[in-house]
Amino acid sequence: MGQASFDLRVWDAVSLIPFGQLATYGQIAEMIGAYGCARQVGWAMRRLPLPSKVPWHRVVNAKGMISMSLSREGSDWMQRQMLIAEGILVDAEGHLPLRRHLWRPQLSDEGLLMGTAQEGVSSGRFISAQDNH
Repeated sequence: MGQASFDLRVWDAVSLIPFGQLATYGQIAEMIGAYGCARQVGWAMRRLPLPSKVPWHRVVNAKGMISMSLSREGSDWMQRQMLIAEGILVDAEGHLPLRRHLWRPQLSDEGLLMGTAQEGVSSGRFISAQDNH
């Protein structure tokens, strides 16, 4: 499994997160069968070309926080604004009410993702900026 196929699986999983709900990096890793790979999910999210139809802003860390960092070049502040626009309260330090907004995927969502994980391909639910070339 290459980096590109891992990234596509991550982006497919993130594409399923509904409006106004949140998922953690670890939750996405588990959904695609990559147990213990939350950090790798984070790196896949950083490689997502922006702008994107993938709701990347709905993925937060396990502490219920936006991962704030200078290396994100402002995307942490964009994430904050996008979450607020969805009705999710975010304080000045990036804390969110994770329990209230935690996404609990349906079994059909997880089964669909496990199928793509086994095949090592994207389900095609989203179009990345790279696909427009």
